[in-house]
Amino acid sequence: MTTVPRPAAELSADDARRIALRAQGFLGAPDRRAGVRGVLRGLGQVQLDTISVLARSHELIPYARLGAVGRTTVEDAYWTGSHAFEYWSHAACVLPIEEWPHFAFRRRAYRNRPHWGHELSAGAYDKVIDQLRAEGPRTATELGGAKNKGEWWDWSDAKIAVERALMYGEVVVVERRGWKRVYDLAERAIPQTLLHDDLDDTECVRRLVRQAGEALGVGTRTDIADYHRLKGEQFDAVVEAAGLVPVTVAGWGKPAWADPAALATEPRGRHRTTLLSPFDSLIWERPRTERIFGFTHRLEAYVPKQKRIHGYFAMPVLAGGRLVGRVDPAREGGTLVARQVTLDGPKAVPAVARALREAAEWVGCDAVRVERVDAPGLAKDLVAALG
Repeated sequence: MTTVPRPAAELSADDARRIALRAQGFLGAPDRRAGVRGVLRGLGQVQLDTISVLARSHELIPYARLGAVGRTTVEDAYWTGSHAFEYWSHAACVLPIEEWPHFAFRRRAYRNRPHWGHELSAGAYDKVIDQLRAEGPRTATELGGAKNKGEWWDWSDAKIAVERALMYGEVVVVERRGWKRVYDLAERAIPQTLLHDDLDDTECVRRLVRQAGEALGVGTRTDIADYHRLKGEQFDAVVEAAGLVPVTVAGWGKPAWADPAALATEPRGRHRTTLLSPFDSLIWERPRTERIFGFTHRLEAYVPKQKRIHGYFAMPVLAGGRLVGRVDPAREGGTLVARQVTLDGPKAVPAVARALREAAEWVGCDAVRVERVDAPGLAKDLVAALG
């Protein structure tokens, strides 16, 4: 691990929390002119996931920052005009198109990596590339079938080939159609000024560490490296050149680094009150969420039902710069159902009610029904606040 220089600043825990909130777009007036694409550029990535309760996570991320932006507007911001691409970053993510060159190091690593799991028949890769070149954008099904007739992981040759081409950077996803990826050749979909692998590995990593530091505002080595799934050693090698400055944060117990611009002015402005996707970059790393907010959260969608504590897709509630509760939502026709609500005391009731009303309106529901509140004595107050 790198030797940490003398800290440039000493931050209180509240300082760090406000810096993180501003960097992630939850403190201060949002740039509505930049819209969804501005959110994407600021965060550097938006994680994708198949789960859809209120909406899919990539829709929930800009909603949480901008409010009730139209869902079609969100999709168009990602998938029209060559403004974004899908790739493996923190996980499967949508990334701003300007970051295409920064992932040259990962594309090279995939090309040089022995293949695992899926064997590919001779000629299948070239066949898919030739088909895309001749026919234009296609789903895996249109390229010859996403699966064989076996289990869900039994991919067809066409699916294996096009996903391999995606990792290599020869193919990109240009649209999601019914959640299916639509593939096209990178040479057509990526602007020519960006379509290169000219940056060496060190420069790619340096730029991603810088971007992660700016998006987080302040973070530990693990926080910043994990933002784009980099290794700690990669972070160590470039952090000084990336321009992040060492700081100490009261109570963190670990060295930290900050974006110098985040230290230059005091975070001020309006706080968002909203439901958060568990895949939101503000809270996706559990140790960081506990360190900043004193809030322990775990996605329980993949936990057996009988072992869940807060619900299938419990969404933390952000209000006043704090995490004040959780809601496990569902939809039944025009009703948003709060299957389970956890409240951090009576003061959280108005904020949770507000977050539920706004979310209901956004997804086209005209009513909210509360099924269970973990603190039964607050259930009546919450229902009254929703009324």
